[in-house]
Amino acid sequence: MPDAAMTGGINGTWARLIVEELVRLGVDTFCLASGFRSAPLAIAAAQHPRARVISHYDERGTAFFALGFARATGRAAVWITTSGTAVANGLPAVVEADADYVPMVLLTADRPPELRRTGANQTIDQAGIFARYVRWSCDMPAPDEAVPPAYVLTTVDQACCKAHSAPQGPVHLNCMFRAPLARKTAVSATYLAPVQLWEASAHPFTQYVPLRGASDAEHIAAQLAGASRILMVVGRLSNNRDGTAALDLAKACRWPVFADVNSQVRLGPQPEVLIDAYDLCLENTTFADAHAPEAVLYLGAPAVSKNLMRLLARHRPDPFVVVHDAPDRLDPTHQVTGRMQQSVQAACRSLQAAMGTAAGFDETWLKAWQKANRYARKVLEEELTGPGTLSEPFVAMAVTRRIADGHGLVLGNSLPVRDADRFGSAGWCRVHVAANRGASGIDGTIATAAGAACGWDTPVTVLLGDLSLLHDVNSLAMARSYPLTVVVINNNGGGIFHHVDIDTSPGTFERCFGTPHGLQFAHAAALFGHRYAQVYSRKEFLEVYSGACTGGESVIIEVCTDRKENHALRLALAGGMTQTG
Repeated sequence: MPDAAMTGGINGTWARLIVEELVRLGVDTFCLASGFRSAPLAIAAAQHPRARVISHYDERGTAFFALGFARATGRAAVWITTSGTAVANGLPAVVEADADYVPMVLLTADRPPELRRTGANQTIDQAGIFARYVRWSCDMPAPDEAVPPAYVLTTVDQACCKAHSAPQGPVHLNCMFRAPLARKTAVSATYLAPVQLWEASAHPFTQYVPLRGASDAEHIAAQLAGASRILMVVGRLSNNRDGTAALDLAKACRWPVFADVNSQVRLGPQPEVLIDAYDLCLENTTFADAHAPEAVLYLGAPAVSKNLMRLLARHRPDPFVVVHDAPDRLDPTHQVTGRMQQSVQAACRSLQAAMGTAAGFDETWLKAWQKANRYARKVLEEELTGPGTLSEPFVAMAVTRRIADGHGLVLGNSLPVRDADRFGSAGWCRVHVAANRGASGIDGTIATAAGAACGWDTPVTVLLGDLSLLHDVNSLAMARSYPLTVVVINNNGGGIFHHVDIDTSPGTFERCFGTPHGLQFAHAAALFGHRYAQVYSRKEFLEVYSGACTGGESVIIEVCTDRKENHALRLALAGGMTQTG
């Protein structure tokens, strides 16, 4: 630990112990918003030679940045915040991290126990504030030389183990500090003597060795072997390694693959077994019901497509096997018959070895889905290529086709992620994809994208709606530090609500659900120092977007559309699938 560990009084010493142990555990990115009570933690992070510190004035934005970084890297980032409502501002990101198994370490500064429930300024009940949304929490005592330093280290070690072990997720260390927060005095050498060996090493105090369970691949393979129409569904995955292993298994067994836009395989080079327009194919329920699967291998977290869920709920294939490294029930339609609690990569490798040949597989069934997929792509090509009207489906298709090789794509919730899933068309390149689909909120999208850009270390395109950008407009300040291309679909309100069954008058619909705001984003771009372009045609969008992908700087591209017209276009595209098969 740096020499500075001896200064700053007992508060500074504990903070430096925490930061040093986190860095040794590989958790070296610290996201903080300014605040006085958290000063010991902020100073310790800022002074550590191997720590990366991201500073932003908004606690909610820094929490979503940490979420985006962890999505991109698989490693937790640290969220440091001061006491009071600053802590509560982290809840939306924590909820998303819990729901989608994203590791985070939450370091919240707090007042000491003698100030709790006394009316002391900026003091709320922080212990347990995140309730069941964290994997583990500890209300740490105020620093005191009566408490051994090893306690601090083992607490950090346990927190990181819980954050990164299945089921991964956020952990919370509530850190009390008494004033004065940063004394210039030093703690005694006697106090640190018990951790002298640790200090002289480069290793964590407690090292957790993960246990590997025995594979049940042969049992699952035997179940699947009894069916001839086996469908692989690839839901949300966090890395390309899992996606590659999934495709290798599907190609070896000749299984059709329905891949979600967040699967990490959908937007790359596509093997013939990949049915990339499956959501649109499923609009033809006659065809879909006649070609329903007998068995399903479902990899990763739930997919975006409601059409897929409806198909599986109607036909209830058996066996229905889910592969996920978390033990939680991922079964919204209550039909899962088997679980493999492993990484997708490990499960697919072992299944491929256990399946052997694909004897008995129905090749005509695969060819029927391939034919339907070609037809769906033909429908999209006829409607969404050429000099037609600039529309939301066109933008989704264009972004997925034109994004540069190795870049990242972060999708906003509501319509953008659905449009990318339905209309997204693979190009030749590999793309990192992320979306906050655990709890599917629209807040924090820009901050999440900035964190993902930091973690991936690559330019990122953000495709989101106007309300999502309004929710997180102040995170455009963080986005200045990263090459972000923000494509905002501005349909002046909540376009998603045109697609749900709401029986009300037009006036009530607009007031309660459409929520038109009449705003555009040119001034927001200028305020935060981003380049800005509003586009009016397909040709103009393609030119501006392609230039933005190679420009190396942040830009906001605004596409103004009409909600009703785009709703009608989506219905027409779905209706065009009636001739499938």
